[in-house]
Amino acid sequence: MTKVPRLLDTFTPNHYNLTLDLTRAEEKEFSGTVIISGDSTSESISLHSKGLIIQSATIDNQPADVSFGEFDELRLSQPNLENGNHTIHINFSGTITDAMHGLYPCYFTHDGVKKQLFATQFESHHAREVFPCVDEPAAKAEYDLTLVTRTGITVLGNMPVKFQKENGDSLTTTFEKTPRMSSYLLAFVIGELHKKSAHTKSGVEVNVWATPAQNENTLDFALDIATRSIDFYDEYFGVKYPLPKSDHVALPDFSSGAMENWGLITYRESCLLADPELTPESSRRFIATVIAHELSHQWFGNLVTMQWWNDLWLNESFANMMEYVAIDALQPNWHMWEDFATNEVTAALRRDSLDGVQSVQADVNHPDEISTLFDPAIVYAKGGRLLVMVRKLIGEEAFRAGLKSYFEKFAYKNTVGNDLWQELESASGQPIVNLMNTWISQPGLPVVSVSNSHDAATLSQERFFIGEHQLSDALWPIPLFANQPLDVKILDQKEVTVSIEKPLQLNCGLSAHFVAKYDESTREYLLKNITKLPTLDKICILQDATILARAGFENSASLLPLALSLKTETNEKVFGMAASALSELRKFVDDNDTARDSLKKISGEFARATFEELGWDEKAGESDDDRERRTTALGLMMYSEDKEVLNEAKTRFDNNKLEDLPTEIRALIISANVRHFETPEMIENLFATYKNTPSNDLQNDIAIGLTSTKNPETAEKILANIKDSNIIRPQDASRWFVYLIRTRESRQIAWNWLKENWAWVEGTFGEDKSYDDFIRYAATALLTPNELDDFRQFFEPMMDIPALARTIKLGITEISARVELIERDKADVLSALQTTL
Repeated sequence: MTKVPRLLDTFTPNHYNLTLDLTRAEEKEFSGTVIISGDSTSESISLHSKGLIIQSATIDNQPADVSFGEFDELRLSQPNLENGNHTIHINFSGTITDAMHGLYPCYFTHDGVKKQLFATQFESHHAREVFPCVDEPAAKAEYDLTLVTRTGITVLGNMPVKFQKENGDSLTTTFEKTPRMSSYLLAFVIGELHKKSAHTKSGVEVNVWATPAQNENTLDFALDIATRSIDFYDEYFGVKYPLPKSDHVALPDFSSGAMENWGLITYRESCLLADPELTPESSRRFIATVIAHELSHQWFGNLVTMQWWNDLWLNESFANMMEYVAIDALQPNWHMWEDFATNEVTAALRRDSLDGVQSVQADVNHPDEISTLFDPAIVYAKGGRLLVMVRKLIGEEAFRAGLKSYFEKFAYKNTVGNDLWQELESASGQPIVNLMNTWISQPGLPVVSVSNSHDAATLSQERFFIGEHQLSDALWPIPLFANQPLDVKILDQKEVTVSIEKPLQLNCGLSAHFVAKYDESTREYLLKNITKLPTLDKICILQDATILARAGFENSASLLPLALSLKTETNEKVFGMAASALSELRKFVDDNDTARDSLKKISGEFARATFEELGWDEKAGESDDDRERRTTALGLMMYSEDKEVLNEAKTRFDNNKLEDLPTEIRALIISANVRHFETPEMIENLFATYKNTPSNDLQNDIAIGLTSTKNPETAEKILANIKDSNIIRPQDASRWFVYLIRTRESRQIAWNWLKENWAWVEGTFGEDKSYDDFIRYAATALLTPNELDDFRQFFEPMMDIPALARTIKLGITEISARVELIERDKADVLSALQTTL
């Protein structure tokens, strides 16, 4: 495979003066002029340009010859061009598409009128679609940006407005010069927007923006979190927020969750806006973490930026951890590290167990591979977990001191991972460089086997796999975080024996990235005493048991008594993990009506005590734990098909507007009615509400509800609507697909649709980071030998596509492992279900 050339090797831009004429944006056209000053060391100057028409180009006011190379290269040359500083002047034009990268339109309806605003998404390498530039993260430069638009709209950029001037129907907006930054962080938004504003303690202006279709009261929550997050980071990092303002914009169409453009952060509406009446507490927590994540990037990613995309984790892993650090400090009643344990840790464990998974730090050899680096379970979740591990290992004081030194030393520069580890090592006096380089460069994770005797324990490590794999002799330096002092704190050998005072428990506080496999007596001891353990330790034991069963170290039937032992648990996260352990058994009863009925009854009995304790309705002063435990218990009661519960769900659905249903259980009520009481009128009304409501929370609940259908005609209707952007926005297409393919009755219908409509997926998402989402989601759901063969047959011919190859390979491994697991444990699971009843 041809390696990506680095244009920065021969031309270093220092300053861009960019003017864009967007007065014809609604006709999907734009034009511009860019003046670039920089230093050249070659006989020609190469820039990135993709899809642009170059109308003229000069170097130092003399005409330049224009030619094009591979990988979006625009080559400018003159006879006898000397090394040194040069000024490039290019006039160009381009077209605007709906692809949700580069410059693209966002559609919304206000007072019955369909309108557009325009926004940019330049990460990872899409700035080149809007202006010629060196589109590499290390090519930092200052930017002077001028936008010419029609009048009567809001115009936002990275920096505050320097001046504006109207001329007839056009408005010229010039922004203050940016600091030195990477091209992928340049951004602007133009259109009809309204805002709410506040100021941080240090005087930074914070604004939250949305289209007029969104009520102003949906901006308040985000404004509060954003303002307090900047205050928190100012103090935590010991380095002040580096810009005079911080804009947060809710975009109606946005492929990712959010993007950390310096000073102008853009979001999906569902990731920023919180309706006081319609947004559940769980969604508010999610919104808070997204805001804190993007704001941490203003330091880690924007102020200090990775040298190249192979160190993307320097941006995303850090932000993944810091979102929890910040929100836990701002909202301690939310117990955010329990969310981290059940979301990020679970995702990292499952993905990292597959042979062929990427390492946190992964090389990029082709532009299309850049998008594959954004694996949320690895670069975000696993990387975040590794930073949690190093923070626990060296302590909070040394961790913060190392970060402060890192920001001060490398401000406005680019770094590699070793630079961060060196600062943490200097601050802590511990050998962090070697330890962490091993963790980020090796794919996968270890399993530590524990064999206890009376006063000693033997610990051994090997790479942990789910499914087919090559043999591995990889070793990790593993911080053990034991429940007692040990002779060895970091296991860096294949095997070691240590003295113990009591049965040994590892990974206390769930702070390290490994799976613990205990001998039978220790396992029994821990399970017997699990209710006495701290919450994170309970979650750790549940997670390890579940993933060990997936890998074949334990029989899946053992999950049944483990889950049932926690049916009176009052912590919502532990109760939810126990419920998830029960849900792991559903794949074993997929084709067996009798066994499925047994699992439904057992699930109902598991949930009954909690449901009877909490009932349907929230009580005054109720805790978040109780509110979310009710949701989990009620969902299981509905899965059990309890007649009284289903009838009550129907009564509440029939007698209330959707907007008036309790936010935490609204999706469950809609699902129960679609699944058990569906009528054509119900389906039409739900789609009509989905299309017309401005509430993303209500839309999501309706999507969950509709995809619960058992009716193949409704499934077909949903799949047809996925391709209709007037009903389901492209940004939401994969969400509807994954909800549907994970439904037993619709799995085959959804899979067939994906095969038949792959050309549409490719055309709609082909150059986007979400291109491989459909493959990844299909791999989470397919579970029969025939489905595995079909997956192979359909996707293996696409293995030569760089953006898809890794995801296809991992998908085959994941489905194969599931098929093998079902064949291995099915008889025991069915027997356990019958015995339990």
